[in-house]
Amino acid sequence: MESLNRMATELVDEAIDFAEELTLDVHALEGDAAVIDFGVAVPGAVEAGLLLAEIQTAGLATVQTRMDEVAGAPTTHVELSTDHPALGLLCAGKAGWELSVDDFEGLGSGPARAIVAEEDIYARVGYADDADFAVLAVESDTLPDEAVAAAVAERTGVPESGVFLPAFSTASITGSVVAAARAAELATFRLSELGYDPLEVLSVSGSAPVAPVADDEETAMARTNDALAYGGQAHLVVEEPFDRFDEVVSTAADDHGQPFADIFAGVDWDMSELPVDLFGPAQVTVDVLGGETHVVGDTHEDVLAESFH
Repeated sequence: MESLNRMATELVDEAIDFAEELTLDVHALEGDAAVIDFGVAVPGAVEAGLLLAEIQTAGLATVQTRMDEVAGAPTTHVELSTDHPALGLLCAGKAGWELSVDDFEGLGSGPARAIVAEEDIYARVGYADDADFAVLAVESDTLPDEAVAAAVAERTGVPESGVFLPAFSTASITGSVVAAARAAELATFRLSELGYDPLEVLSVSGSAPVAPVADDEETAMARTNDALAYGGQAHLVVEEPFDRFDEVVSTAADDHGQPFADIFAGVDWDMSELPVDLFGPAQVTVDVLGGETHVVGDTHEDVLAESFH
């Protein structure tokens, strides 16, 4: 398959070409890296969020919106489908790069991670990227600067002129849309973490409601996690049976049932204190190819209504 970063760069070029229509701002840094503001100094947008979800998955997913309800209220939902879940969701899309450069703090996701390829998933999938471009989506309430771009260039071995940093805050329209697109990723990640071979996950579709945009990052983080843990749904087609499909969903966690604002406050917002089984979609269907169908978990619109309204 072609380089994940090269495929993502083609989508970044599209974002730059249509920046005005997508309500984006493009900033060229001193070292010729490009920062594309998807929702930091700008409010963000639904179409911008859909394109960013495609960029994060290196174009290996189809992303779209649909209308549904949350507790009787019409609400935009995001659907994402991919036939390349190991590459598109785990090797590219997953957020796994903590950026701490001078006073800047952010979380990186996207295919630039595959150039570094230090996380266990790359050995399991057998993939590492070799590219002259690095695309890293940066989630932060501050736009990345020259120092951040230089740090990404150094770690990936890519010239600064080949570094592209789409940026968004959690508390933006883009942030809510991108978060809702992660239901399929969370289901695939949880299954992989439980010991299932990620290459035997053949196809995944997921959906979740788009959380209302909050006026601060902490509330936004809580709402977007609620959208997934209490409203997220996923459908997976896998190759082999497994005796732990029931642990993929968020309902497997002891703290399930509380809004994430309360869960986060209970650990003073120290995410490392939280069990990983909280971070899954609410409900999952797993079809074993030529075998049984498993339906686990359930959505909880009452918790969503409390969080959203």
